[in-house]
Amino acid sequence: MSKILFVLTGATHWTLADGTEHPTGYWAEEVAVPYLALTGAGHEVAVATPGGVLPTADRGSLGADANGGQENADKVAAALDAFTELKNPLALADVDLAEFDAVYYPGGHGPMEDLAVDPTSGRLLVAALASGKPLAVVCHGSAALLAATLTDGTNVFAGYRATAFTNTEETLAGLAERAKWLLQDRLTAAGIDVQEGRPWESHVVVDRNLITGQNPGSSADTAAALLAQLA
Repeated sequence: MSKILFVLTGATHWTLADGTEHPTGYWAEEVAVPYLALTGAGHEVAVATPGGVLPTADRGSLGADANGGQENADKVAAALDAFTELKNPLALADVDLAEFDAVYYPGGHGPMEDLAVDPTSGRLLVAALASGKPLAVVCHGSAALLAATLTDGTNVFAGYRATAFTNTEETLAGLAERAKWLLQDRLTAAGIDVQEGRPWESHVVVDRNLITGQNPGSSADTAAALLAQLA
């Protein structure tokens, strides 16, 4: 049995270019689906957030439309309710990477607000990559990679192949023109080779111990890739 650390955003909003606070948090499917896959395979999970704050689900991610129907929405809600560690997160600053066998970052727009600029999270990611332990990231969770810089200012993931929520998907979601910056652009500027799949379809990229999924629909395949590396 392995122990996996879920690192979640603590943000409840994403500040847009005009200063508007867009309500958000973590994306429910990106937490629930990997949680079910990992625990179903017999693994243990823990949760950490900046400051140990209780993570908030993006309300938009809980509805039937976001989950392909009410039946799936109910399954996601039930999984989150069963995920007791969500109600008692560790503070990121207190995390000892040696206690975990893998690290997982789900998305939602929340990471664009906090994890993208969180130095504690950045140091954890640098250490996780160097450790060789599986590191899985989905959707806007890839914003956290932006904080993973070395002492010379370069990004530790520069030169890695990865994927993330794309400019096309942000445009289709109706928020691209209102955003201060776009995730795909920032990752590319950091030297990361962003591999873009078709909008909304599952797309997973594995480069060494880094596993990335493009969008919410990539959650299951990202979890499967993580399980394969744990095996």
